[in-house]
Amino acid sequence: MVPTLRHGDALLVRRGGPVRAGDVVVGHFPAGPARLVVKRAVRAVDGGWWLEGDNPLIADDSRAYGPGVVLGRVVWRYWPPRLGRLSGGSGGSRLSRLSRGSRRSRRS
Repeated sequence: MVPTLRHGDALLVRRGGPVRAGDVVVGHFPAGPARLVVKRAVRAVDGGWWLEGDNPLIADDSRAYGPGVVLGRVVWRYWPPRLGRLSGGSGGSRLSRLSRGSRRSRRS
């Protein structure tokens, strides 16, 4: 999900509720490995949602495993503070809400 998400980002996920095309979601692929994935919901299809990552060169999504099952919608991304730095200044935590329909986040 680079550039929207980076390794180490923490996510706040709302389980259940409505999902719309363009939402970043947490789900799994019944035909794929037994693990949770974070992908973008592209469209509803028979049997679930077509889920794709933001990096088109990596096909570890519905292109490889078919429709996915959505467990929840990502509503916030939290970047933890860097280790070894005190809070405040440029090393502090940042919180951003993920925007729908774009592949980039909007900072609050």
